[in-house]
Amino acid sequence: MSSELIFGFHSIEAILAKEPERFLEIYALKGREDKRLNPVLEQARRFGISVQFMQRAALDRKADGEQHQGIIANIKPGKTYNERDLDTILQTNTSPFFLVLDGVTDPHNLGACLRSADAAGVHGLIVPKDKSAKLNATARKVACGAAETVPLIQVTNLARTLRDLKEAGVWIVGTAGETDTELFDASLTGPIAIVMGAEGDGMRRLTREHCDVLVKIPMVGSVSSLNVSVATGVCLFEVLRQRKAVAV
Repeated sequence: MSSELIFGFHSIEAILAKEPERFLEIYALKGREDKRLNPVLEQARRFGISVQFMQRAALDRKADGEQHQGIIANIKPGKTYNERDLDTILQTNTSPFFLVLDGVTDPHNLGACLRSADAAGVHGLIVPKDKSAKLNATARKVACGAAETVPLIQVTNLARTLRDLKEAGVWIVGTAGETDTELFDASLTGPIAIVMGAEGDGMRRLTREHCDVLVKIPMVGSVSSLNVSVATGVCLFEVLRQRKAVAV
Protein backbone atom coordinates (compact mmCIF):
# COMPACT_ATOMS: atom_id res chain seq x y z
CA MET A 1 0.00 0.00 0.00
CA SER A 2 1.43 3.37 -0.99
CA SER A 3 1.70 6.16 1.56
CA GLU A 4 3.22 9.60 2.03
CA LEU A 5 4.66 11.62 4.88
CA ILE A 6 3.23 14.98 5.88
CA PHE A 7 4.49 17.29 8.62
CA GLY A 8 3.48 20.40 10.47
CA PHE A 9 0.40 21.03 12.60
CA HIS A 10 -1.82 22.77 10.03
CA SER A 11 -1.61 20.05 7.39
CA ILE A 12 -2.01 17.21 9.91
CA GLU A 13 -4.94 18.90 11.70
CA ALA A 14 -6.72 19.59 8.40
CA ILE A 15 -6.59 15.96 7.27
CA LEU A 16 -7.36 14.66 10.77
CA ALA A 17 -10.53 16.77 10.81
CA LYS A 18 -11.75 15.68 7.36
CA GLU A 19 -10.26 12.26 6.62
CA PRO A 20 -8.90 10.56 9.76
CA GLU A 21 -9.18 7.19 8.02
CA ARG A 22 -6.17 8.12 5.87
CA PHE A 23 -3.77 8.05 8.84
CA LEU A 24 -1.47 5.07 9.24
CA GLU A 25 0.76 6.37 12.05
CA ILE A 26 1.85 9.59 13.73
CA TYR A 27 5.40 10.32 14.87
CA ALA A 28 5.78 12.88 17.64
CA LEU A 29 8.78 14.44 19.36
CA LYS A 30 9.66 12.49 22.50
CA GLY A 31 9.50 14.57 25.66
CA ARG A 32 7.38 17.34 24.18
CA GLU A 33 4.10 17.97 25.97
CA ASP A 34 2.27 21.22 25.33
CA LYS A 35 -1.16 22.62 24.48
CA ARG A 36 -0.44 22.49 20.73
CA LEU A 37 0.70 18.89 20.48
CA ASN A 38 -1.40 17.13 23.12
CA PRO A 39 -4.88 17.84 21.62
CA VAL A 40 -3.73 16.53 18.23
CA LEU A 41 -2.41 13.32 19.76
CA GLU A 42 -5.54 12.88 21.88
CA GLN A 43 -7.74 13.25 18.82
CA ALA A 44 -5.57 10.79 16.90
CA ARG A 45 -5.88 8.20 19.66
CA ARG A 46 -9.67 8.61 19.67
CA PHE A 47 -9.62 7.56 16.03
CA GLY A 48 -7.41 4.59 16.88
CA ILE A 49 -4.34 6.05 15.16
CA SER A 50 -1.02 4.74 16.42
CA VAL A 51 1.33 7.37 17.90
CA GLN A 52 5.07 6.70 18.09
CA PHE A 53 7.39 9.01 20.03
CA MET A 54 10.82 9.64 18.52
CA GLN A 55 13.98 11.57 19.29
CA ARG A 56 14.49 14.84 17.37
CA ALA A 57 17.27 13.41 15.22
CA ALA A 58 14.99 10.62 14.01
CA LEU A 59 12.19 13.09 13.22
CA ASP A 60 14.63 15.34 11.38
CA ARG A 61 15.70 12.40 9.20
CA LYS A 62 12.08 11.57 8.38
CA ALA A 63 11.37 15.20 7.41
CA ASP A 64 14.47 15.24 5.17
CA GLY A 65 15.52 18.69 6.27
CA GLU A 66 12.09 20.35 6.29
CA GLN A 67 10.68 22.00 9.42
CA HIS A 68 8.34 19.45 11.01
CA GLN A 69 7.28 21.28 14.22
CA GLY A 70 7.71 18.09 16.22
CA ILE A 71 5.03 16.05 14.46
CA ILE A 72 4.98 13.93 11.29
CA ALA A 73 2.27 11.63 9.95
CA ASN A 74 2.30 8.70 7.57
CA ILE A 75 -0.93 8.77 5.57
CA LYS A 76 -2.63 7.08 2.62
CA PRO A 77 -2.71 9.20 -0.57
CA GLY A 78 -5.81 11.36 -0.92
CA LYS A 79 -8.17 11.90 -3.83
CA THR A 80 -6.65 13.15 -7.06
CA TYR A 81 -8.54 15.54 -9.34
CA ASN A 82 -8.53 15.75 -13.14
CA GLU A 83 -10.46 17.31 -16.04
CA ARG A 84 -13.67 15.45 -15.17
CA ASP A 85 -13.85 17.22 -11.82
CA LEU A 86 -14.02 20.58 -13.59
CA ASP A 87 -17.50 19.68 -14.87
CA THR A 88 -18.70 19.16 -11.30
CA ILE A 89 -17.33 22.54 -10.20
CA LEU A 90 -18.91 24.27 -13.20
CA GLN A 91 -22.27 22.65 -12.52
CA THR A 92 -22.37 23.36 -8.80
CA ASN A 93 -21.20 27.01 -8.85
CA THR A 94 -23.10 29.76 -10.64
CA SER A 95 -19.96 31.92 -10.76
CA PRO A 96 -16.95 29.58 -10.69
CA PHE A 97 -13.57 31.00 -9.72
CA PHE A 98 -10.39 29.22 -10.83
CA LEU A 99 -6.68 29.77 -10.41
CA VAL A 100 -4.38 28.36 -13.11
CA LEU A 101 -0.63 27.93 -12.57
CA ASP A 102 1.33 27.41 -15.78
CA GLY A 103 4.83 26.11 -15.12
CA VAL A 104 5.12 26.84 -11.39
CA THR A 105 7.55 24.15 -10.22
CA ASP A 106 8.48 25.22 -6.67
CA PRO A 107 6.37 23.37 -4.05
CA HIS A 108 6.75 26.33 -1.67
CA ASN A 109 5.06 28.56 -4.25
CA LEU A 110 2.37 25.96 -4.90
CA GLY A 111 1.61 25.75 -1.19
CA ALA A 112 1.48 29.54 -0.83
CA CYS A 113 -0.83 29.81 -3.85
CA LEU A 114 -3.14 27.16 -2.37
CA ARG A 115 -3.31 29.13 0.86
CA SER A 116 -4.22 32.36 -0.96
CA ALA A 117 -6.70 30.48 -3.16
CA ASP A 118 -8.53 29.15 -0.13
CA ALA A 119 -8.64 32.59 1.50
CA ALA A 120 -9.99 34.23 -1.68
CA GLY A 121 -12.70 31.63 -2.31
CA VAL A 122 -11.21 29.85 -5.33
CA HIS A 123 -13.16 26.73 -6.34
CA GLY A 124 -10.25 24.90 -7.96
CA LEU A 125 -6.54 25.31 -8.73
CA ILE A 126 -5.61 23.98 -12.18
CA VAL A 127 -2.09 22.84 -13.11
CA PRO A 128 -0.61 20.83 -15.99
CA LYS A 129 0.45 17.31 -15.07
CA ASP A 130 3.93 17.89 -16.46
CA LYS A 131 6.37 20.65 -15.48
CA SER A 132 4.43 21.57 -12.37
CA ALA A 133 5.12 21.30 -8.65
CA LYS A 134 3.63 18.26 -6.97
CA LEU A 135 1.44 18.35 -3.90
CA ASN A 136 4.12 16.94 -1.61
CA ALA A 137 4.72 17.35 2.11
CA THR A 138 6.43 20.72 1.61
CA ALA A 139 3.53 22.15 -0.42
CA ARG A 140 1.01 20.85 2.12
CA LYS A 141 2.87 22.40 5.05
CA VAL A 142 3.16 25.80 3.36
CA ALA A 143 -0.54 25.62 2.40
CA CYS A 144 -1.46 25.47 6.11
CA GLY A 145 -4.43 23.16 5.53
CA ALA A 146 -5.62 24.70 2.25
CA ALA A 147 -4.42 21.65 0.31
CA GLU A 148 -7.37 19.80 1.87
CA THR A 149 -9.96 22.44 0.93
CA VAL A 150 -8.98 23.63 -2.58
CA PRO A 151 -9.01 20.87 -5.23
CA LEU A 152 -5.70 20.67 -7.12
CA ILE A 153 -6.81 19.69 -10.62
CA GLN A 154 -4.09 18.16 -12.80
CA VAL A 155 -4.85 18.32 -16.52
CA THR A 156 -3.13 16.61 -19.43
CA ASN A 157 -3.46 19.52 -21.88
CA LEU A 158 -3.71 22.97 -20.28
CA ALA A 159 -4.51 24.81 -23.53
CA ARG A 160 -7.40 22.44 -24.24
CA THR A 161 -8.68 22.87 -20.68
CA LEU A 162 -8.66 26.66 -21.05
CA ARG A 163 -10.55 26.34 -24.32
CA ASP A 164 -13.15 24.14 -22.62
CA LEU A 165 -13.52 26.63 -19.79
CA LYS A 166 -14.06 29.45 -22.29
CA GLU A 167 -16.77 27.41 -24.01
CA ALA A 168 -18.41 26.98 -20.59
CA GLY A 169 -18.55 30.76 -20.16
CA VAL A 170 -15.46 31.28 -17.99
CA TRP A 171 -13.48 34.50 -18.66
CA ILE A 172 -9.77 33.66 -18.93
CA VAL A 173 -7.51 36.39 -17.51
CA GLY A 174 -3.77 35.95 -18.05
CA THR A 175 -1.01 37.91 -16.35
CA ALA A 176 1.80 39.47 -18.39
CA GLY A 177 4.11 42.38 -17.66
CA GLU A 178 4.10 43.76 -21.22
CA THR A 179 0.36 44.45 -21.49
CA ASP A 180 -1.05 47.97 -21.09
CA THR A 181 -4.10 46.83 -19.08
CA GLU A 182 -3.61 47.11 -15.34
CA LEU A 183 -5.20 44.61 -12.98
CA PHE A 184 -7.24 47.21 -11.12
CA ASP A 185 -8.75 48.55 -14.35
CA ALA A 186 -9.96 45.16 -15.60
CA SER A 187 -13.46 43.77 -15.05
CA LEU A 188 -12.98 40.62 -12.95
CA THR A 189 -16.51 39.67 -11.98
CA GLY A 190 -18.51 36.64 -13.11
CA PRO A 191 -17.10 33.19 -13.94
CA ILE A 192 -13.33 33.67 -14.12
CA ALA A 193 -9.97 31.93 -14.26
CA ILE A 194 -6.80 33.81 -13.28
CA VAL A 195 -3.74 32.41 -15.08
CA MET A 196 -0.28 32.87 -13.56
CA GLY A 197 2.88 31.95 -15.43
CA ALA A 198 6.23 30.73 -14.15
CA GLU A 199 8.63 33.25 -12.65
CA GLY A 200 10.92 34.57 -15.34
CA ASP A 201 9.37 32.78 -18.32
CA GLY A 202 5.75 33.70 -17.69
CA MET A 203 2.94 31.86 -19.47
CA ARG A 204 3.67 29.53 -22.36
CA ARG A 205 2.63 30.65 -25.85
CA LEU A 206 -0.39 28.36 -26.17
CA THR A 207 -1.59 29.33 -22.71
CA ARG A 208 -1.33 33.01 -23.59
CA GLU A 209 -3.23 32.50 -26.84
CA HIS A 210 -6.20 31.05 -24.96
CA CYS A 211 -6.54 34.04 -22.63
CA ASP A 212 -9.39 36.49 -23.22
CA VAL A 213 -7.42 39.38 -21.76
CA LEU A 214 -3.96 40.04 -20.33
CA VAL A 215 -3.43 42.19 -17.24
CA LYS A 216 -0.46 43.37 -15.21
CA ILE A 217 0.06 44.42 -11.61
CA PRO A 218 1.15 48.08 -11.53
CA MET A 219 4.68 48.43 -10.19
CA VAL A 220 5.95 51.78 -8.86
CA GLY A 221 9.13 50.73 -7.07
CA SER A 222 12.53 49.67 -8.31
CA VAL A 223 11.84 45.91 -8.58
CA SER A 224 10.50 44.66 -11.90
CA SER A 225 8.40 41.72 -10.69
CA LEU A 226 6.92 39.94 -7.69
CA ASN A 227 7.28 36.38 -6.48
CA VAL A 228 4.59 34.32 -8.22
CA SER A 229 2.81 33.46 -4.98
CA VAL A 230 2.71 37.13 -3.94
CA ALA A 231 1.45 38.17 -7.38
CA THR A 232 -1.17 35.42 -7.20
CA GLY A 233 -2.45 36.76 -3.90
CA VAL A 234 -2.74 40.29 -5.30
CA CYS A 235 -4.72 39.08 -8.31
CA LEU A 236 -7.03 36.75 -6.40
CA PHE A 237 -7.96 39.35 -3.83
CA GLU A 238 -8.70 41.94 -6.51
CA VAL A 239 -11.18 39.41 -7.96
CA LEU A 240 -12.64 38.94 -4.47
CA ARG A 241 -12.86 42.72 -3.95
CA GLN A 242 -14.74 43.21 -7.21
CA ARG A 243 -17.07 40.28 -6.50
CA LYS A 244 -17.96 41.68 -3.09
CA ALA A 245 -18.57 45.14 -4.57
CA VAL A 246 -21.01 43.70 -7.12
CA ALA A 247 -22.80 41.67 -4.45
CA VAL A 248 -23.48 44.72 -2.26
